[in-house]
Amino acid sequence: MLLCIDCGNTNTVFSVWDGTQSLGTWRIATQHQRTADEYYVWLSTLIEAAKLDVRINAAIISSTVPRVVFNLRVLCGRYYDCRPLVVGKPDCALPVSPRVDQGTTVGPDRLVNTVAGFDRHGGNLIVVDFGTATTFDVVDVDGAYIGGVIAPGVNLSLEALHMAAAALPHVDITKPQVAIGTNTVACMQSGIYWGYVGLVEGIVRQIRIERDRPMKVIGTGGLASLFEQGTDVFESVEDDLTMHGLVLIHNYNKELGNT
Repeated sequence: MLLCIDCGNTNTVFSVWDGTQSLGTWRIATQHQRTADEYYVWLSTLIEAAKLDVRINAAIISSTVPRVVFNLRVLCGRYYDCRPLVVGKPDCALPVSPRVDQGTTVGPDRLVNTVAGFDRHGGNLIVVDFGTATTFDVVDVDGAYIGGVIAPGVNLSLEALHMAAAALPHVDITKPQVAIGTNTVACMQSGIYWGYVGLVEGIVRQIRIERDRPMKVIGTGGLASLFEQGTDVFESVEDDLTMHGLVLIHNYNKELGNT
């Protein structure tokens, strides 16, 4: 069975797959101090609680936080007796190489989303990922990542607003019933929600102009389903996109004999 690990700046997601079937997915806050032993105790407890008969013998990691990769490697080696693939490393091949400026390092999460999006929807695709940052990944007709956009994440923007303006409280993300707020919290929620709807629609529109062709748009990330309610720009929203991409990349490397 395959252990897929997606480590972002805010959360790290673990998912166990048997072929193309997900057996379980669990989330933990990302902390670079966390040891391999702590990961194992946490994960094995949750697997046991789910009453799953899991025998992990392979692993793949995507991490935007380089400092956590060492302990995740130790976890896989010490407790599952396997050497994990790490997306973005030379020994982890991609079906199609990214086409970006020479010397540019592309975030592994963006590469994984590109592979998954192309597999499900084909090329000429925009993947919008609502994470710590809000990213737009442009997928060419052959499945290559060819660039994109990085904007501040929704929660990051709210936190910055709260920290920089003493009179403004911390508020939760929600879809307001109306755009015109009649109190401070409602005004802030409206600004964030409709502001990000406008950001997404505006960036997608500009990408389509530059590409001069129809471009499908899919959303992923924790807040994608919320923002889907305010716009018709998304063809679909897929919470499991990154994990699907990790499974595809692992299978591709297995066929090449890299695992």
